[in-house]
Amino acid sequence: MQYRNDRAIGGGRRRWLRAAGGAVALSALGGLGAGRGWAAGPLKPVKLAWNANAICLAAAPVALERGIFEKHGLKVELVNFAGSTDQLLESIATAKADAGVGMIHRWIKPLESGFDVKLVGSSHGGCSRLVGYAPAGVTDLKHLKGRTIAVSDLNAPGKNFFSVLLAKAGIDPEREVAWRQFPGDMLGLAVEKGEAQAIADGDPNLLLIQRRTQGLVDLATNLTGEYAAKTCCVLGVSGALVRNDRATAAALTRAIVEASDFVADNPAETARIYSPYSKVPQSELRAVLGTLTHRSHPVGRALREEIEFYARDFKLVKVLKPSTDPARFAAHVFADVLS
Repeated sequence: MQYRNDRAIGGGRRRWLRAAGGAVALSALGGLGAGRGWAAGPLKPVKLAWNANAICLAAAPVALERGIFEKHGLKVELVNFAGSTDQLLESIATAKADAGVGMIHRWIKPLESGFDVKLVGSSHGGCSRLVGYAPAGVTDLKHLKGRTIAVSDLNAPGKNFFSVLLAKAGIDPEREVAWRQFPGDMLGLAVEKGEAQAIADGDPNLLLIQRRTQGLVDLATNLTGEYAAKTCCVLGVSGALVRNDRATAAALTRAIVEASDFVADNPAETARIYSPYSKVPQSELRAVLGTLTHRSHPVGRALREEIEFYARDFKLVKVLKPSTDPARFAAHVFADVLS
């Protein structure tokens, strides 16, 4: 496992003042703790793992920069995780990190293995897209039958999600579609050379590829159809934290939700805050943020129902075991820390 500490949150009276003047009012969170004031006493240290390459997880650095974590009584250290999802969940389960944020499409299968990690909140919807190559005649989902889809990772969220979408469209995602892995920056070249006829990936990488590769057209996203209001990235915490320090788990959940609302309302400022983590121009980051739904962050029963929904999807394409019951699975990996 590899970690890189990006930066730890400091006491910072200036940051406190900046956050006090600009943070979203808690009353806007409704049932998430309206009326709670600034936390008194020492801040609770928390290590939060994230992928610094994923702008969709920008709520984490936003909460750090804007003092939202401090507002909820937390001293958060962001840990940029470079390993696999299994390693990430293991790091949370074994207390190398207290919590993590990531795509539910990556987490569901590893969670089936029994990691002591509980999903307690979420951040947004969106961030996976499927594009076709018009010169190859792929301008609609139905055109993918018998074709090859380029991906940067055969275990990528895009492959998992769009396998479900294809199955629901009547195309067998394993027998009637080929998935082929290429380096992330070579996906556009793959379709131009005829080695694939579509690409499934996330932004900002796919946005940049699409802008420099003529003929790529949007086919679907993980906000298509019945998924329009579904969440994508979730917050998971260690089972031990839920059992022994539910208040901290709740505070972290509230902070991520509040930061997500800030992202929704302030995409330009969010792009500025996130820009040190990316080589992509702020204007491009701003464009990506405009495609995401940072107000889609269910908690409580709504989150559990979405976990069950996705578990049913993943059984459909045989990602989860035939013996896994989606309702029992959701109840096991979810924890309501806000009630």
